[in-house]
Amino acid sequence: MISRTEALNLLRKYLVDEKMIKHCIAVESIMRSLARMLGEDEELWGLVGLLHDIDYDYVNRDMSRHGLEALNILKNVLPEDALQAIAGHNEHNGFVVTSEKAKKLLHALRAADHTAGLIVATALVMPGKRISEVKLNTLMRKFRSKDFARGVDRSRIMEVQQLGLGVEELLKLALESLKNVAQELEL
Repeated sequence: MISRTEALNLLRKYLVDEKMIKHCIAVESIMRSLARMLGEDEELWGLVGLLHDIDYDYVNRDMSRHGLEALNILKNVLPEDALQAIAGHNEHNGFVVTSEKAKKLLHALRAADHTAGLIVATALVMPGKRISEVKLNTLMRKFRSKDFARGVDRSRIMEVQQLGLGVEELLKLALESLKNVAQELEL
């Protein structure tokens, strides 16, 4: 399996949008925290989070291809279950995840992906635009407010329930996780 440094270099080779790279780092952080909590392989889950959008710029943000091209880019880099989760995290490309291990990774990835978006959007409306300013109760209010961060799919965040966790539990874990990488995210 690829190292984190190699994965980050590969990500930077394919993704040119710095905001997307930061998003991937945020998702990686949440995935690592979820893996620790659930007793899963932290390194593998982190790499899935880091590399999940590797083909986003490559496919010119074409959602019918996003995730599918990642299969080709990452075929000799990650195990099959990880590849399935990455390909399947985008529901618009028609990819069907078949293995149970990949499905667990998929639910975690979808929840982490949209949770990262919710936390970053919340941080950006804070006075100092810092993750450290975000409180769990604020995050819960923003989660319930359908008019806030409309690109964040709340049903994807709720997929964490498939892992036996509640939404509030995920938001708390994710918020703490992103505080640890806030400097890297410049938030």
